[in-house]
Amino acid sequence: MRRSILALALLTFAAAACGRSDGALTRITNEGNGPDEFAVLPTAPLQTPESYNALPAPTPGVANLVDPNPRAAGVAALGGNPAATVGTTVSAADGGLVNYTGRFGVQPAVRQDLAAEDAQVRRRYGRVNIFNIGPNDDYTSAYKKQWLDSQVEQRRMMQRGVVTPSAPPASN
Repeated sequence: MRRSILALALLTFAAAACGRSDGALTRITNEGNGPDEFAVLPTAPLQTPESYNALPAPTPGVANLVDPNPRAAGVAALGGNPAATVGTTVSAADGGLVNYTGRFGVQPAVRQDLAAEDAQVRRRYGRVNIFNIGPNDDYTSAYKKQWLDSQVEQRRMMQRGVVTPSAPPASN
């Protein structure tokens, strides 16, 4: 009896250790090889071209005949200025904000640093999460320690005299 329990425990441990090693925290996967129905959006009425031979080859990431600038169309649909999507420089209206936010210095490789730190968190969590069996939310479990408690933060700010006009409601 003891041997069978020990063997079962070792087998379970071995199976759990051979699990996901890529650090993925979600269990949602696309099992099919068909099209993604959410990637195709009706932007303009379909038209029959004059010549099918004259159509350009489809190239991902390149403007197409029906929707030449989808980002600008999205900005306009949300009430923004579509001209803001053209160019890579900061507009004059946003110059003061950018200068103020960078007053303590700017780290140019912040995206790469955050990606490396995030990969380390996922890797570390993956090592200790081998016994997590069942439909659990791995993402929540991995990042729970980094959550900000809004009530504690509100009390801390109020003790320092910071006005919090839009304080979050108390959670029960």
